[in-house]
Amino acid sequence: MSRADAAPPEGLLAGEDGAWRCRWCAASPAYRHYHDHEWGFPVTDERRLFEKICLEGFQSGLSWLTILNKREAFRAGFANFEAERMARFGEKDVARLLGDAGIVRHRGKIESAINNARQVLKLREEFGSLARYAWGFEPDRASRPKRMTLAALQAATTSPESVAMSKDLKKRGWSFVGPTTVYAFMQAMGLVNDHLDGCHVRQRALDERARLADPTA
Repeated sequence: MSRADAAPPEGLLAGEDGAWRCRWCAASPAYRHYHDHEWGFPVTDERRLFEKICLEGFQSGLSWLTILNKREAFRAGFANFEAERMARFGEKDVARLLGDAGIVRHRGKIESAINNARQVLKLREEFGSLARYAWGFEPDRASRPKRMTLAALQAATTSPESVAMSKDLKKRGWSFVGPTTVYAFMQAMGLVNDHLDGCHVRQRALDERARLADPTA
């Protein structure tokens, strides 16, 4: 019996290529590509990190697939998430973005993203980079579940590290960075690897983290 014909472990889906993937990515090819090449892989690029934390803020109360489908429109509207450019946005930009049907038109979230661009510039002055700051909250591997089962994934909506980062960011003036949003950011940027055991991507993401030079150095 081939893997495609075998019953996959709980929470996994057998793809047409015979590989097992986390079941949540089954909704569309774009979702599968995101799962296979982005989610859980370590990120240190400043622009990509800021994009991820902004989009996780927009995702609050919505599905990630909704945000993923609108990502190119978000990039166009928010100056490709280059914090230096976004920090100069004013009320005209807020009005422009509120009229953009391609994004999530929520005034609070739009103003939050602009505010957070200004705050990330201050954070970089202190830490040198957003990457150095964020990777300082990487969980100790011994504290992570020995196995990433579906039950463990479903229970993983926050962590002590996401609570700590959320509290610190809020103290620094950031908004839309609650512990659940921050944990989703940690998953998206590879600070944690929550691919299920048996998912063909899990080990690749772990290997990339092992090859990554210390982001806090």
